[in-house]
Amino acid sequence: MSTPVLVRPAVAADLPAIAAVYDHQVRTGVATFDLEPQGTAYWEQRLAGLGPGDHLLVAEEDGEVLGYAAASPYRPRPAYRHAREVSVHLADTARGRGVGSALYDDLLARLRADGVHTALAVVALPNPASRALHRRCGFEPVGVLREVGFKHERWIDTELWQLMLR
Repeated sequence: MSTPVLVRPAVAADLPAIAAVYDHQVRTGVATFDLEPQGTAYWEQRLAGLGPGDHLLVAEEDGEVLGYAAASPYRPRPAYRHAREVSVHLADTARGRGVGSALYDDLLARLRADGVHTALAVVALPNPASRALHRRCGFEPVGVLREVGFKHERWIDTELWQLMLR
């Protein structure tokens, strides 16, 4: 019998699993616009560079990382300091099991406690599962950017989703 999913802050030992989830999306999907796998070194830098309002969380079940959630600055200019771009990425085996919602619930609670004003998420289209997750977590779609990415030999639209936290 499996244990419940545990959401917790990522530690260095989680980074190979996080990289595996992310790099699979790089190679096969459009949830990220990276074109080359980033590997563990990228995630080591992300973990080391976390500042106030930034988070890297993992969902774990029976010692296995099922996915992760991240919050990072939306843009580098100071007036954006109360906004965070958020994302959730899951291993294929974790999809449709409520893991994404568990990650977002924890992440959004942390952002509220940090005093973050708004959370923004970018969804590559089409992606009905991601759209449903964001809607379920209280996000609202606020606009579509047409053909802003080119990956896997096709143009990709993105949709911006926003959640007011305060």
